[in-house]
Amino acid sequence: MSRMSVPQIACITLSLAVFGCSGGNSRSDSTIQVGGSDTMVNVAQKWAEVYTAENPDISVQVSGGGSGVGIAGLMDGELDMANASRAIKEEEQGLVKKNLSKEAVEHVVGRDALAVYVHKDNPLTKISLSQLAAIYGEDGDITKWSQLGIKVEGDDEIIRVSRQNSSGTYVYFRETVLGKTGNYKQGAINQSGSKDVVDLVSTTPSAIGYSGMGYATDQVKMLSVSKTNDDDPVEPTSENAASGDYPIARPLLIYTIGQPSGALKIYLDWILSQQGQQIVSDLGYVPIN
Repeated sequence: MSRMSVPQIACITLSLAVFGCSGGNSRSDSTIQVGGSDTMVNVAQKWAEVYTAENPDISVQVSGGGSGVGIAGLMDGELDMANASRAIKEEEQGLVKKNLSKEAVEHVVGRDALAVYVHKDNPLTKISLSQLAAIYGEDGDITKWSQLGIKVEGDDEIIRVSRQNSSGTYVYFRETVLGKTGNYKQGAINQSGSKDVVDLVSTTPSAIGYSGMGYATDQVKMLSVSKTNDDDPVEPTSENAASGDYPIARPLLIYTIGQPSGALKIYLDWILSQQGQQIVSDLGYVPIN
């Protein structure tokens, strides 16, 4: 797994007391460093914006880069919180204990439906997990839209849009759709961020991609998804993600080193409060309470 320094993607500093965005280990009781999942970066930034407006003595610095980048920053001691859209791996937890003599503790802060996106003019409305595996999997044999019984504008060839392998979304989609031992077919266009996937699909009539449902726009369509070709398809909605009916739903996670204390615990408690969870709902994710 490649390592990136913490502040690359979307670092913001939301405090009158802080005048820039600096990485590394320059933390204090008044500064909270957060990084990781691009799926969660919008909600993490909004949490930080609202919280620091109410608590101007606290600075919350937020960066993206993917779940793997966040967990790497946590195990290296660069982050106080790692946002993740997939569970920490056994080998990552081992490195945390080796480097910091403590375990990473998981906190569930919301849920997300991983939507399958096509261009808004694509006539397709539903797809099964087995069809997705045949499109994205290395042994899959679906390469053209006509194999799904539809005609799209332009090229019949399906353009597969995916995520980089440091992304928790990449890992979760692989495990859920392709199976834990499955691998992606070569030749996909791999994007660094969740928004990038949706943006590319919105301008490419023959593309298909996957990303959090919170990134939907009126230029794309989210497909209903069924577990098998014989099951009824289920729409990617907050209600269906919360009920477990939608087959590609996942928890949104924050990892800390050990149980949080002090300013970090107060901030995490606020995220889990009604106010913090309302932000989760407002941004198109599923609150946990």
